[in-house]
Amino acid sequence: MIGKLKGVIDSYGEDFVILDVHGVGYQVHCSARTLQALPAQGEAATLAIDTFVREDQIRLFGFSSDTEREWFRLLQTVQGVGTKVALAILSTLKPAELASAIALADKAMVARAPGVGPKVAARIVAELKDKAPAYAEVDPAVARLAGAVEDRRAPAPVADAVSALVNLGYGQPQAAAAIAAAVREAGEDAETARLIRLGLKELAK
Repeated sequence: MIGKLKGVIDSYGEDFVILDVHGVGYQVHCSARTLQALPAQGEAATLAIDTFVREDQIRLFGFSSDTEREWFRLLQTVQGVGTKVALAILSTLKPAELASAIALADKAMVARAPGVGPKVAARIVAELKDKAPAYAEVDPAVARLAGAVEDRRAPAPVADAVSALVNLGYGQPQAAAAIAAAVREAGEDAETARLIRLGLKELAK
């Protein structure tokens, strides 16, 4: 298995790069985001590699970081997500953005990727939510609250406060973050009206 390639950019294709490693040209498929980050033809580059082996073909997928490669592998553990869809998601969202979207149960953010419908986005969020916080740049308390609201485990006042902010036009992640801050200040036993007030105050900062 090839885990990393270091060489010189030979040429670019629509969704791949030819990387010359000591005279051998490797065709490496990449996300649009990774391709944009690579240097010009003739310059040195290093890619983290995932080797995809089938009976009839061997394909190499390249990533600018080990974290991006890890997400490529994680995404494919979800039913209905193959290499093409995984690359489309990573072309649309940075690994940290993807992790945050999953941690905050933001299905709409995941569904922005081409070829990802609402059902697949919901499946990705549901199946990877336990793994996402480790990669996400979000407050663990916010991630927990977002998951509790999504699973209908949150106390009624908290769920109602998040719902109220969403109805006012705020996105679910923003609303969850604001109410998580409100809960920290007022306590978990606070009434809905107070949580909404504090949440709006938080959003106005």
